[in-house]
Amino acid sequence: MTARAHPLFALRPYLPQDAPFLAEIFRASVEELTEDDYSLEQREAWASAAEDLDAFAKRLAKHLTLVATLEGSVIGFISLDSATEIGLFYVHPAAAGQGAGAMLYDAVERLSAARGTAHLSVDASDNALDFFKSRGFAAQQRNSMAVGDEWISNTTMKKTLAAKERAQ
Repeated sequence: MTARAHPLFALRPYLPQDAPFLAEIFRASVEELTEDDYSLEQREAWASAAEDLDAFAKRLAKHLTLVATLEGSVIGFISLDSATEIGLFYVHPAAAGQGAGAMLYDAVERLSAARGTAHLSVDASDNALDFFKSRGFAAQQRNSMAVGDEWISNTTMKKTLAAKERAQ
């Protein structure tokens, strides 16, 4: 028997057959990881964005979407909705805090810098603020949006990518 001290994460592009798994990760993440910051009604409205699996899959396929796996199982994903905008970014609650989110974000930042992107922005949920602050993002503005009958708040954050990062 062999024990591993660290999980073996891998990164790959989104595949169409990933959509049901990513929808489940999205729902589980919203429902379980945001309960300290959003009401049950807000979380239910937010999670409903994955109910239309075809629309969810089309959104993922339309953008650069990277998938994190652990020993071959899908555990998280991130999408770059434009050259500068992080869209969807979720890790399954069972894998949260183990490094998959950092791996996903770091990959997007490296890709963006290699493409010469001057900055990245994200509309961060309240529970994701510390993650993005720790990576050099600064809050730009507070937002409220209607999702069904609920209002959900987030914060637009921005990080300038240094010229030397973009040149590497």
